[in-house]
Amino acid sequence: MNATAKLFPGFREETVATSQARLSTIVGGSGNPVLLLHGYPETKAAWHRLAARLAERYTVVAADLPGYGDSRVTANPADPGSKRWMGEQLHEMMTGMGYDTYAVVGHDRGGRVAYRMALDQPQSVTALASLTVVPTIEMWSGADKNFGMGAFHWFMLAQPYDLPERLLSSDPAYFLDATLKKMAGGLEHLDPLALAEYRRCFLDPGVRHAVCEDYRAGAGIDEVHDREDQEAGRRIGCPVLVLWEEGRAYGGGRVPLDIWRDWADDVAGRGLLGGHLLPERASGDVLAELTAFLGRW
Repeated sequence: MNATAKLFPGFREETVATSQARLSTIVGGSGNPVLLLHGYPETKAAWHRLAARLAERYTVVAADLPGYGDSRVTANPADPGSKRWMGEQLHEMMTGMGYDTYAVVGHDRGGRVAYRMALDQPQSVTALASLTVVPTIEMWSGADKNFGMGAFHWFMLAQPYDLPERLLSSDPAYFLDATLKKMAGGLEHLDPLALAEYRRCFLDPGVRHAVCEDYRAGAGIDEVHDREDQEAGRRIGCPVLVLWEEGRAYGGGRVPLDIWRDWADDVAGRGLLGGHLLPERASGDVLAELTAFLGRW
C-alpha cells in the first residue's frame, strides 16, 4: 500500500489528463463536490486530516497543483505557473470528471488558484474557502522588511530561470525541511507519511522548477490579473470563508476580512491558532468552520 492510500483510506486515486497537464488526484465520498487545493511546498497529502471527515457529506477531490506532487505539465503554456492557467486546468479536470459546479477550498498557493477560479469561473465555483491567503496584489502592496525577512522565498523563487532552480538543487532536502519546520513550528507536528511525500516530490527537479514558475507568476502575471479585476470592478459573487493565522498581519497590517470584503460580496471567517499550516495544525477548527460554511451551500 502506497503512502497516498494509507493517508486517504477509502479514497481512489485518479490521474486526469487535461489539455495541458496530467493531474494526480484522490477522490472519495458522495454529495456536492468540493475541490481541495494544497499550498507550497506540499502536495495533496496536506489534506489527510480533513478529507475523510468532509467525505462523510461531500464528494471530495484533492489534487496536486499542476507541476507539484505527482501532477505534470504536458504542454508549454503562455504563462506557466500563473494562477489563471492552473485554475483553467483544474476547472477542465473538474468538468471532465462530471462536476459542472463545485466548491473550492485552497490553502496558501492553492488559495491563490482558488480565488482566481472563483473570479474566472463564476458559473461553476459556488463557494470559496481561502486559508491563510489574501489576494496577491494585496500582499505585494503591503510588502515591507518584516514581510521580506519572514517570506524571503517570495523573492528568491521568483528570480529569473534558472537561478533559483540551481540554488535549490544544492540541497533540496535541507531547504524543504527548513521551510516546513518554520511553517509547522517543528517537523514533529507533521504526519510522517505526509512529510515523506513532501520530501519525495520536492527532490524531483521538475517539481522544484514548477514551484519557481509558480512564484515567478506571482510576482508578474498574477499581479497583473488582480489589477485588471480591480480596475474593472470585478468581484467574487459566491460566498467566501476566510481563515487565517491568528496574530499575523496581512497586506500591510490589515485584517483579512476587511481585505476580502474589497473583493467579494459575502465574506465571513476568523483567525485560528496553529500557524501557517492550518489544515494540519488546526484541522479540528478548520473542519468545524468548513462544515458550517459548506452546509449553507
